[in-house]
Amino acid sequence: MQKKVLLFCLFASFMSYAQIQGVGINETVPEQKLHLGSQTGTIRVDGLNATNHDYNGGEAGKTYPLYVDSNGDLTLDVSAYQNSDGGDAWTTAGINGTVTILPIGINDGYEVVEILDIPLTIDRDVIVELKYSLSIEVFQDNLLNIIKDPYARNVTNFFTLDTPTLTPTTRRYGQSSKCYFNRNDVATDPTALPDAATGFIYNSGTTYIPLGPGTHTLRFYGSVSSGGANRSTHVRFAGGPDAVFVRIY
Repeated sequence: MQKKVLLFCLFASFMSYAQIQGVGINETVPEQKLHLGSQTGTIRVDGLNATNHDYNGGEAGKTYPLYVDSNGDLTLDVSAYQNSDGGDAWTTAGINGTVTILPIGINDGYEVVEILDIPLTIDRDVIVELKYSLSIEVFQDNLLNIIKDPYARNVTNFFTLDTPTLTPTTRRYGQSSKCYFNRNDVATDPTALPDAATGFIYNSGTTYIPLGPGTHTLRFYGSVSSGGANRSTHVRFAGGPDAVFVRIY
């Protein structure tokens, strides 16, 4: 009877110690509720393997990002604030889709337009990851005539940030530029057909922005530059398949 009482007391003492100190695997003094003491060991979760989880590609030697959901569950699922997921994120009907340089305008050959804004309401300190791919078409004018002069145009997209306590910042996030050039020389043969291809080019960018609690606005811009001679240029945004992805960490 004394042996049974002693064993019970030892067991109770161990359970009380484990509840207070935590559980150690290869670790005699746990420093967390669960402490893995092996320097070479790994953790295997069958529910996350290639057989049981669609987001695990299953290739040997490949790894995949692991996330924690609001319940504390481990998952491979990607949860995004906004994700076009293969669809067309923006159309010219839903945004300010054009920017134009007129030959009779201000003689700086540069114009910028706000395309759209993305409001974000945050209740904690976060990191915002934003990726975009935006289609661009470049013409001479809003009649969609092809440019025939031999001068380059630069088209840029970028974001700025409004915060709850600050005026709009001039800092540009996620900048991406493309240069359009048509080698057709109008001075040599003004009647020649343009020999530049028409169609979509893309600006794609990624940015990470730290934000505190409050309501913020990410403002997306497009700009075009044709040089100081103020050469006529018309840029149409979002005419093709476009993508946007926003995730909050």
